[in-house]
Amino acid sequence: MQTNPVTRRRFLQGASAALAAPYFIPAGALGAEGTPPASERVTIGLIGCGSRGSGVFRALIGSGGQPIAATDPWKDRRERWAEQINGTAYADYRDMLARDDLDAVCIGSTDSWHVHQTIAAARAGKDAYVEKPLGVCLNENLVCREVVRRYDRVFQYGTQQRSSAHCRRGCELVRNGYIGEVKEILVVAPDSQPGNSGASQPVPEGLDYDHWLGPAPWRPYCGQAAGGNAWWHDYDYAIGFIAGWGAHPLDILVWGYDTHLAGKWEVEGTAHIPTEGRNNVVMRWDVDLRFENGVTMKFRPGGDYTQFTGTEGWVGISRGGIKAEPASLLEISLKPDDVRLQESRNHAGNFLDAVRRRTDPVSDIDEAVYSDNISQISDIAIRSGRKIVWDPIQEEIIGDEQASRRLTRAYRAPWSEI
Repeated sequence: MQTNPVTRRRFLQGASAALAAPYFIPAGALGAEGTPPASERVTIGLIGCGSRGSGVFRALIGSGGQPIAATDPWKDRRERWAEQINGTAYADYRDMLARDDLDAVCIGSTDSWHVHQTIAAARAGKDAYVEKPLGVCLNENLVCREVVRRYDRVFQYGTQQRSSAHCRRGCELVRNGYIGEVKEILVVAPDSQPGNSGASQPVPEGLDYDHWLGPAPWRPYCGQAAGGNAWWHDYDYAIGFIAGWGAHPLDILVWGYDTHLAGKWEVEGTAHIPTEGRNNVVMRWDVDLRFENGVTMKFRPGGDYTQFTGTEGWVGISRGGIKAEPASLLEISLKPDDVRLQESRNHAGNFLDAVRRRTDPVSDIDEAVYSDNISQISDIAIRSGRKIVWDPIQEEIIGDEQASRRLTRAYRAPWSEI
């Protein structure tokens, strides 16, 4: 099976290209002819002006969002964005959220900030487009969902494959039983990478390092906030690519199959966890899940791929395309009464439309929690070194108090609560 592995070189080349991309803003986004009327415009602010947040923000602007503000602990980043959009730069995201004229935010900050800032946005009456992963612990996911729903906010998860026609097509084939009864599932995601040495460095001028850390534990600055990828693989700030990139193929999994309705899960796995340098997230993980209904799932590092195998064939979905056995599955035309998944051709545009219409977008908070919980439970099983039993309805680990402690994390003051 070809899973199109993402090598470290290809990943770093992509990250470098994103960092080098100019802050180009289409003229239409700033009020020129052809933009939506003022009554339909969605004003947006950016939280986290690094490469990923900036890329999504540009997509939102290009889809008709009206940018008015940006916030980041890096002074040069927020000011550069503010200049480009003729907007306002904020050192503290809470000051931006206090604006009455702000409709929605794009959250592209470090992983340890995602849920805290999403919750703050919801409480401030703002909708949110949130980059993956969701939480750095499973309890964050549950609290985030509760707050988003309580305040009736629109939430779009940054799993852009949901806005690809072939991904929707593959999941519809599975949901409508064209591969027969689902028996096995394979999910493959790119592996985490080594971090830097962890050696202490001076905090660069223009960085509010204390605010960059936020709820994460205090540690000496070692270059992880300097635009590189080291912090993505530091357990203080993230849980690594098992969630950070695993969110993509896991999201396709839950789009095609309701894991939360498959009964209790038995989860066990192994991995390599580095003991030197900044990287201490799981690498080379090997996780097996058995659902109470008998369906089994393998979760491995490699490319970016989700495969459903049933009694009548299989369908494999990657961001590059779809394949099936028998190949005739791809020629099937859905019947009028078949299950149809929400259609989106533009992930950013889908979010903005949902904000205007007050509806759920294609990748809403419930789906984000379903997929992220799989990576969280997998990580807990690996670190516990034993089989974990998870009840997806009660949302609790069964009969293992020690493992259950890993469902939460301690936060640094003054961010002690969410």
